[in-house]
Amino acid sequence: MAENLLMMLLWLGELTGASFVLSYGAEHLSKKYGAKFVGRTLLSVATTLPEIAIVVYAAAGGFYGTAIGAGLGSNLLMMTLGLAIMLLVATTRLSKAPLKGIDVSTFKLDKIFLVITAVVSAVLFLDGYSYIDGFIFTGLFVAYLAMALLEMRQEKKKAAAENGKTIDGHKLVKIEEVEYVSSRQMLKAGLAFAAGTAGIFIGAEPFIHSLEGFSVDVGISVIILAVIISPIAGEMPEKISMILLARKGAAGASIAVANVLGSKILNNTLLLAVAVFGAMAHGGFFAVIEASSLLEYQMILVTVVTIIALVPMFKKEIGLKVGIALAAMYAVSLVIQFLLPHDPSLH
Repeated sequence: MAENLLMMLLWLGELTGASFVLSYGAEHLSKKYGAKFVGRTLLSVATTLPEIAIVVYAAAGGFYGTAIGAGLGSNLLMMTLGLAIMLLVATTRLSKAPLKGIDVSTFKLDKIFLVITAVVSAVLFLDGYSYIDGFIFTGLFVAYLAMALLEMRQEKKKAAAENGKTIDGHKLVKIEEVEYVSSRQMLKAGLAFAAGTAGIFIGAEPFIHSLEGFSVDVGISVIILAVIISPIAGEMPEKISMILLARKGAAGASIAVANVLGSKILNNTLLLAVAVFGAMAHGGFFAVIEASSLLEYQMILVTVVTIIALVPMFKKEIGLKVGIALAAMYAVSLVIQFLLPHDPSLH
């Protein structure tokens, strides 16, 4: 027990340090590429890499329930408790610059895309996931990246027009000088982001194993381990990065929101595609991830919770009251999960 506890604390410290470096890199990269683009893409992929690796190993080993369950548990946790914690930090004295509310009006496309991918992934699961679904998920992920890139370019053009970049030659020279200086900062930010990503990728798996080992040592049941402990452990890098960003005020909170929405869209697209392709590597090109009754219940629950959690986000701002409601929704979803039938072979 003592050994697992010590290792858990050591790897948690490593993850915290790596997340701090990652959040520093993300914050500074956002000054050039925009908070939404960095949060949606770079940060989402970085914080989800350990989860992607786990899904690959699980699907390629034939543990399809574990592979799909990892993505579902992640979405359920982060769309409720994850967002709730971020709102608590950003809107209270836990933040360096507390906000009355977080502006989410600029994330309209992300919210719509998340609803679409959640519904599509649930509908396609009715007859199980096959290679066709893997290509569909890949296409949706590429479409999301293209949308994020196009929106970033449009925002940069709009900002350039407002700043008179293309009109005043003198201003153009000044801006180029600023960009030269910022390019050195971008290199530093890029290196920090890469180092943080590597640290999270290295530390996530041993942290999860040590936490699960400690849970078994103290006699926590398999159901609690599967429903509560494992999802929290798997999402620890993302939660730490999100909290660190939320403490930095409006800009950091914006990146954190983009990270949550982007990573959940990634779970509904890239992560499921990886699971399907892993299953194909294990069982052949025509392998199918069957829709068991437990996974069907989980899929319905996660899809409904995702849509309900997104309803208040279609307003201009969300604040602490929304965070409290999301935390309550997480508690209700836990009760529902305990009432669902559980198949030990899927954990």
